[in-house]
Amino acid sequence: MATPPTEETTQTMQSPVPSAPPTNGATAPITGSTNGTQAPPVAPQAQPSQGSSPMMALPFFNLMREFWDYYIDATQRTVMFYDVLRQRGNQFFEHVAADQPPVLAFEYEKVMDGKDLPHPSNYYMLRIIPNKGQELDPAKRPYVIIDPRAGHGPGIGGFKESSQIGVALGNGHPVYFVGFRPFPEPGQKLENVTYTEAEFLREVKRRHPDAPKPVVIGNCQAGWAVAMLAAIEPDLMGPIIMNGAPLSYWGGKEGKDPMRYLGGLNGGSWAASYASDLGDGVFDGANLVANFENLNPTNTLWSKQYNVYANIDTEPERYLEFEKWWQGYFFMTRDEMEFIVNNLFVANKLEAAQVKLGNTTVSLRDITAPIVVFASHGDNITPPQQALNWLLDVYKSDQDILDDRQVIVYTVHKNIGHLGIFVSGKVAQREYASMFGTLDFIESLPPGLYEMIIEDKAPDAPPDEVTNLRYDIRFEERLLDDIRKMDDSREDEELFPAVSTVSKLNKLNYKLFLSPYVRMMTTPQMAAFRRETHPNRLQHYIFSNKNPFMGLIAMWAEAARNSRRPVDKSNPYWQMQEVYSGQITAMLDAYTNVRDTTMEVMFKSLYGPTGLGGILPEPLTTRKVEHDPEVQARIEADNARLVAMTEEGGFVEGFARIFMLLSRADRDVEPQAFIRSREATQNHSRLSEISYDELRQRTFEQFYILHLNFDPAVRALTKLLPTEQDRRDALELAKEIVLLGEPNAEEQKVLAMLHEVLGLS
Repeated sequence: MATPPTEETTQTMQSPVPSAPPTNGATAPITGSTNGTQAPPVAPQAQPSQGSSPMMALPFFNLMREFWDYYIDATQRTVMFYDVLRQRGNQFFEHVAADQPPVLAFEYEKVMDGKDLPHPSNYYMLRIIPNKGQELDPAKRPYVIIDPRAGHGPGIGGFKESSQIGVALGNGHPVYFVGFRPFPEPGQKLENVTYTEAEFLREVKRRHPDAPKPVVIGNCQAGWAVAMLAAIEPDLMGPIIMNGAPLSYWGGKEGKDPMRYLGGLNGGSWAASYASDLGDGVFDGANLVANFENLNPTNTLWSKQYNVYANIDTEPERYLEFEKWWQGYFFMTRDEMEFIVNNLFVANKLEAAQVKLGNTTVSLRDITAPIVVFASHGDNITPPQQALNWLLDVYKSDQDILDDRQVIVYTVHKNIGHLGIFVSGKVAQREYASMFGTLDFIESLPPGLYEMIIEDKAPDAPPDEVTNLRYDIRFEERLLDDIRKMDDSREDEELFPAVSTVSKLNKLNYKLFLSPYVRMMTTPQMAAFRRETHPNRLQHYIFSNKNPFMGLIAMWAEAARNSRRPVDKSNPYWQMQEVYSGQITAMLDAYTNVRDTTMEVMFKSLYGPTGLGGILPEPLTTRKVEHDPEVQARIEADNARLVAMTEEGGFVEGFARIFMLLSRADRDVEPQAFIRSREATQNHSRLSEISYDELRQRTFEQFYILHLNFDPAVRALTKLLPTEQDRRDALELAKEIVLLGEPNAEEQKVLAMLHEVLGLS
């Protein structure tokens, strides 16, 4: 592929422009001398008429030359663009013929297959084989990455080197990937998938008996599946990471997140049942992909394709790589799709502990592993409200999080889009590298809600001690009110219970009066025909080798690549092209804004108090999730035990209590304290008799004692540290671990209080 020419080579490719008056075919006059003397000047030519002046003709010839250059470039780009579409179509059919394997950029081997388990499913687990030169430590915590089953196939978590898989492998961790085949097993239900994933995690633990519990990563729709599994099988996994994962389906900002209105405007879940009946009991994932594409007509109809056309020399490889995943359509059973739509997207039952898997009720308060949530303000498919608002319903107060001994960390990107959360190389190198590099520290955090703050270091600053990255990473304590402030209001959610009621009625009517006839008239052959003629598939029959006319495009594109003449971006016709593209983009954006506003107005009119919301009132009841009485009794008994320990202990307990007071003075915790406290158990004489795990456990106990019984706990420091030397040693050790430099104002206040309580000058 030709590289863009330099300014000099561009000039040699352009039509020549006369630099001197014409000579009537005669040889141009010689301006140099062969005998060393200066040649006599050339006699001046007669001045041409005003109409033929070169000074006036030059702009015209320049425009003609630039038009010709642009015409050649645009023609070449056009045939090359259509050839890229041809390659995309061929790629689509080749991928289908290979049974659509995961689009991973890594070698792998299959470890387990869900079809062989007692509750069969189409899921499988792969072990990722490291690249040459990479060494993995089997004693390190394994990573299990689960990709979303939301219309597309598996592979988004690792379809290029700079990805979730790449970051985990680069840190020496064993990595497993959970994917799925295009078609579900006969009779497959969502419970089958949950049981399958549980067996996969048991196998990972068997393979790594000396490693900590595996990290489980759920991307997009896999996030709520991971959350449900963590709730019913809390002992199987370590930290869980949910990326762009919806758990609170009614959340969003007015005027910004229209996708949440689609279910209500379609009349509820009956549409999913109808589509499944037309598919002979199978729901076609191409319908979900079409919904995603309809959400952003500008990108779907213009921007994505124009970007390839305008950058035809550099963009096709990246485009085809992404389209291989984007154009892979997978299927779900009717039972699976109805479960998801009825229980999650329409009724929003997960956050209210009303979802059942088999005979088990799923309560997100039963999750015991640390939870990490990654969302983005630029995500209009899973906005931060859908990723985080469940916390406001699952926990009545900040005290509930502490009572559950739960660690919850979230980080919110400023502007990356939904797909960028999974495929952006910059996100992998920054957010995922930071999360993965601090997971051990996250497990060491005292219970509570934290925001992970990632800030760029100065170019000449040393890498971070924990992650070896050039970012400053800290964890700031947050309250549930901080989550509320991300939303404009939750009043708009009061309209959605009416949607749930309408959905139940429409589903019942459909099941009774229409579904039997649709099923009776649908044959496997008709269902297959509908799938193949879906617009998202039909385009590949047009733009692929299955269309014989595309053979001409292939020949023309090859000729264009061999004689490529890209135009300079300063060309006025190129700039006109960019202007027209901008106008098309603005027009489509305007259409999208009008459409989305209309959808929101229609939804509010239909389900508001003057519409169906008044006819079918179903007030939004409290959705706070209560603990089982036995669990609550156990929590209260443990709290009483900790309060009774207020004056018990010695140097370790006294140091741990001071450490907690000082480290939480300014409401943030920095990972460097993790390294220093671990080193202290190895090097400091007063802590050398205990392990780091023991120190961490006692530190947690002191955190709760301070939380439950603050004033008596502070006064009791003199009993835990009876001598002046004990007090000085404990305070100095805490300062060495926590303070990275001069103490800030909050830390100075705590230090002053400690000096006064401990009686130190």
